[in-house]
Amino acid sequence: MSGATTGLRYKRVLLKLSGEALMGKNAYGIDMGVCNRLALDVKEVVEAGAQIALVIGGGNIFRGLAAAAKGMDRATADYMGMLGTVMNALAFQNALEQTRVDARVLSAISMPTVCEAYVRPKALHYMEQGRVVIFAAGTGNPYFTTDTTAALRAIEMGCDVLAKATQVDGVYSADPKHDPAAVRYDRLTYSEVLSRNLKVMDGAAIALARDNNLPVVVFSIEEAGSVLKVLRGQGRTSLIEGTG
Repeated sequence: MSGATTGLRYKRVLLKLSGEALMGKNAYGIDMGVCNRLALDVKEVVEAGAQIALVIGGGNIFRGLAAAAKGMDRATADYMGMLGTVMNALAFQNALEQTRVDARVLSAISMPTVCEAYVRPKALHYMEQGRVVIFAAGTGNPYFTTDTTAALRAIEMGCDVLAKATQVDGVYSADPKHDPAAVRYDRLTYSEVLSRNLKVMDGAAIALARDNNLPVVVFSIEEAGSVLKVLRGQGRTSLIEGTG
């Protein structure tokens, strides 16, 4: 694969997509047109010779924290959210296979009639074969976000980078869509993200990345081809690494 990956800064990547990214302009659910566009972005990465895995959130279907805030038991709400991520993973697998990209969904919660169970050596084998691996059902435990799942799986898979896709072009001091004075950061340390309480990922995910020296690149998924640009070290991004 070394020849095929010429020009790539990162050769193995964990791509974190929010569930909301799959909604498009809809209020909830899955917009298959958006899924298909994102699948083409992933196909570009595969054809460039990189290995890629994904974690997709479930906020477009069910958000555990919101339900817990309304009185539902938090653990029950989180399990429901995990099932939402499985639905998103299956939809994205379908979109990838329609572009003739071989993909596998591995779930942290066993559901053998729906998808395969997550087993680390199997996931590594699939990635080394050039298949796209989609990790579903979070860590299989309540009280952990899909951001934390993404950091965990990226470390387990030996990824070079965790690419966090958002609707803006990096990390800001506040939501730039609501605060025109928000400051954008090109580079941050893990400690700065935590001390400034920047909301790009939850604290557990950032701490896990810090403790395992996993770089995090934050970028906008709105532009076609943006994932491959990240792997080439191009485009407008924010990089989180180091201790300062």
